Amino acid sequence: MTDWNASDIPDQRGRTAVVTGANSGIGLATARELARRGARVVLGCRNETRGAEAAALITAEVPGAEVEFRPLDLADLSSVREFAASFPYERLNLLINNAGVMALPYGTTADGFETQFGVNHLGHFALTGRLLPRLLNATRARVVTVSSTMHAAANIDIRDLNSERRYRRWVAYGRSKSANLLFVHELARRLAAAGSDVVANAAQPGYASTNLQTAAVRMEGRRTAERIVTLVNRIIAQSPEAGALPTLYAATAPGVRSDTFTGPRFQGWRGAPVPSWRAPWTLNDAVGERLWTESERLTGVCFEGLSPAARRPRGPST
Repeated sequence: MTDWNASDIPDQRGRTAVVTGANSGIGLATARELARRGARVVLGCRNETRGAEAAALITAEVPGAEVEFRPLDLADLSSVREFAASFPYERLNLLINNAGVMALPYGTTADGFETQFGVNHLGHFALTGRLLPRLLNATRARVVTVSSTMHAAANIDIRDLNSERRYRRWVAYGRSKSANLLFVHELARRLAAAGSDVVANAAQPGYASTNLQTAAVRMEGRRTAERIVTLVNRIIAQSPEAGALPTLYAATAPGVRSDTFTGPRFQGWRGAPVPSWRAPWTLNDAVGERLWTESERLTGVCFEGLSPAARRPRGPST
């Protein structure tokens, strides 16, 4: 893994990938590098104009690239359903659950879920479940869900998943990112119990300069704050291309195991991809099961053929 970079991505010809939130930032960089290595890449984006522009940009930069845009709004479960139902390929080799929002003012999705939990977790949970048959049909399929070091800010509250009791934007963001890791943990356990070779793992980009940092202040009209964040990004943050490396490693590097978490080398902020620290609560079987059950109930999406896995035995009590 030492100094792994985009030139180390194996040949992806004959493989189909879906990248959510691929119209800018890390998603765009991820999609471009997969296309450069020969993958057919489907860009799942909410904004039709920006999605089409991203597809055109990749095609211009990578001659002969197989890239297409398909509308996908993770804040609307009917859009997730339509995306999966109209997906034209029988096999899906790579699902990159990349799209996300961060520290927004309180809001709700089309289905009434708190926006960060609804987009970052529930939307991707539903998308993965609806695309599962195509992943199971493929050879060496992988599901990569993008989390964050900010998952350490908060564990989920299973009694208040939608932050109805009290909303604190950074706590809600941390909870949504912990939910990402718990989802990966439980998905990996269920795939293994079913005897599937599909690999489910996670990645985090460190501090990369993307629209994520400025979206909230822009929504609130805080122009001075937006300029400050933009300046800090230029000085401190790594590029979207560097931020995409952990995702690309998790998606393509040989020998990557399920339920691993990959991030940048230096303090989890920047550098080549390496194993990343994760909070112990994101490996809790019981909490993962409970979140899964609630996610199925809230989204109405069940992962057919994936039953609960046996929990790991606890050590002796003291």
